[in-house]
Amino acid sequence: MAKRRTVFVCQLCGYRSQGWLGRCPACERWDTFAEELLAPPEKGRTARRPECLQTPQPLAAVPAAAEDRLAARIGEFDRVLGGGLVRGSAVLIGGDPGIGKSTLVLQALAAFAREGEVLYVSGEESPQQIKLRANRLGVSSPSLLVLASTAVEEVLDAVEKLRPRVVAVDSIQTLSCADFASAAGSVGQVRECAARLVTCAKGSGAGLFLVGHVTKDGALAGPRTLEHMVDTVLYFEAEPAQPYRILRAVKNRF
Repeated sequence: MAKRRTVFVCQLCGYRSQGWLGRCPACERWDTFAEELLAPPEKGRTARRPECLQTPQPLAAVPAAAEDRLAARIGEFDRVLGGGLVRGSAVLIGGDPGIGKSTLVLQALAAFAREGEVLYVSGEESPQQIKLRANRLGVSSPSLLVLASTAVEEVLDAVEKLRPRVVAVDSIQTLSCADFASAAGSVGQVRECAARLVTCAKGSGAGLFLVGHVTKDGALAGPRTLEHMVDTVLYFEAEPAQPYRILRAVKNRF
């Protein structure tokens, strides 16, 4: 068997080093390095076919879809997205644990399910636990499909087979790719899984929601490149001593 080796990776920017460093030379942050296991490619293994492979086409032949948005019919939610979810776009929603990210996403998916199938992927809850939350919210739709999985390959296969209108992954830090030996939530895993999901969404035209955790500093956990991969970044926050939740857009290409 091929010998495995380890590498130290900055959990904020993805900078790699053969040894542990107290301060990252790239982002200049302290105590951000974590050890990750690298597995060399197996001999004779063929490369995986790119998901949702597309062929080049003339720009003039691309249909205009500037106003082709999916409305959740939740006023403030649609407004912060710029009028609704753009088909094929990727939205990253971050927030503190227990703030209500999963509840918000489930409510939005229930609204999108009125016009077609949607897929809710959970790496943190079982289908039975999701059903309990859906009952509390009064959400019930045959077009809302649930998948409990932490393997990005299973998620991509489900999207390619079902072709849902909207896909939500809760959360991106729980997914892992079989091509990487590091644990779920590491820089390499988060970057690779997010890249594959975004590529698939762009190719299939499905709207994509990625739920992400935040660190104690209030920043999204994982590599900073994650925010550059997606089209929209939303923060779900709470005001001290207030019963309201605030959904804030810090990036929106549309």
